[in-house]
Amino acid sequence: MIKRFLMCLPWVIVACMSCDAPQKSPINKPNIVFILADDLGWADLPIYGNTFNEAPNITKLADEGMRFDNAYAASPVCSPTRASIQSGQYPATVGITDFITGHWRPYEEVIVPTNSTQYLPLENIIFAERLKEAGYATGYVGKWHLGGGEFNPTRQGYDEQAVYNGGSYFEFGNRMSPPQQFADSVVLSEALTDLGLDFIEKNKKKPFLLFLSHYDVHVQLDAQQELIDKYMNKPKADGYPSNAVYAAMVENIDRSVGRVTARLKELGLEDNTILVFFSDNGGLVSRFDKVPLIADSKQYLYEGDTLLYVASSNGPLRGEKGTLYEGGIREPFLVKWPGVVAAGALNHSLVSSVDFYPTFLDLAGLSNDGRQQLDGNSLMPVLTRQVENYDRTIFWHYPVYHHHVPASALRKGDFKLIENLVDGSLELYNLREDVGEKQDLSDSLTEKTEELYEILKNWQKETGAKIPVPNPDFDAKRRHEWGIHPDRQQ
Repeated sequence: MIKRFLMCLPWVIVACMSCDAPQKSPINKPNIVFILADDLGWADLPIYGNTFNEAPNITKLADEGMRFDNAYAASPVCSPTRASIQSGQYPATVGITDFITGHWRPYEEVIVPTNSTQYLPLENIIFAERLKEAGYATGYVGKWHLGGGEFNPTRQGYDEQAVYNGGSYFEFGNRMSPPQQFADSVVLSEALTDLGLDFIEKNKKKPFLLFLSHYDVHVQLDAQQELIDKYMNKPKADGYPSNAVYAAMVENIDRSVGRVTARLKELGLEDNTILVFFSDNGGLVSRFDKVPLIADSKQYLYEGDTLLYVASSNGPLRGEKGTLYEGGIREPFLVKWPGVVAAGALNHSLVSSVDFYPTFLDLAGLSNDGRQQLDGNSLMPVLTRQVENYDRTIFWHYPVYHHHVPASALRKGDFKLIENLVDGSLELYNLREDVGEKQDLSDSLTEKTEELYEILKNWQKETGAKIPVPNPDFDAKRRHEWGIHPDRQQ
């Protein structure tokens, strides 16, 4: 294995030859609904091959819109990806490369860099601020994880917020900002959807942005008992853990998608609304510290069973949340826009979460005025099929320990390079031929490896990416001990 690891992929620009491309011109200032799932893996949905979980509304969304199979989160964990969506910048650019407040192992081989900030800086001009310039009403509902208090969404540019701060899927009203009241029978995904629908109803007569950020399917896993029972009684799928609690949470997300699409249609807003579905990072398989993943009240379901500790599987992809292998960063991504985005289309373009910001500017008829550095590309030419793919390279920088070692990566064309930031080793994969990243080509394709490595190092230098340094307190016997770094306390 050659030293270093990098990743990159090209989007070859070709003329669109599809006969089913829509004839309608894009509508000026369409409504935008962005539904973000938490920890939902690429392989968790039927549209990407899952045969155990059920998500008919998401499948219908794919049938009525465009599905992407090479879409990536800018990070394998939540806060950096969320920052990339709001800011249009790579995590290394914005200074949030780990979840807030971060993961620290004081006795590992290297000292990992801390986040430059424990919140999304107020001077960062997020896309909601720009949309307000175009007359949009902007609302944020659900998980934020980019700083609390003075750094909540309404301080960043959103008109309204109902932020969930974590805790429980059944007792959450007082954990929201501002506090909310719900019936005892309402689960978190239902409550967040209710709040989102209220925002749509309130702003239906003008352009609006609704960012609906679910906490499902994040651990601790929990859901309605009757829904869990449905999957407990279902035959398990071959090669997939088939965790009933996890499957119930996937269905809760699906129900939310169904309710949102139904309400848009009911209000006559469907044709003038672009609906985006995405996830913040890859699926969690299990915790490295072997903590049960299921909520205390449901652990009896799998007592003595490995499914107490296993949520999902990202197969055929390698890795999981917290790694820069495909299972940690490749995401489900769907876009529906009737009459503009071709129904049932499958796109192979390389997409990053940094692309949403410039795309939304285009939708609102805005240009990049230079006040905010944007690292992504607008997806409008792809969505409208003016081009099939873009020729581009995308990057990752995750310099912390989690489910793997600190690493940087790049994808360019079919090739992905990963750099191990502990020992400097490199891995090279041809994802067209080896999506499971089983065959490291770094020794056999040395010229390609060195070519991509040079691109990665130049990008790291340009972005000021922080690199881990040797740890004088390294202790192999204590290397897996972890906590919150003293410098990361909020």
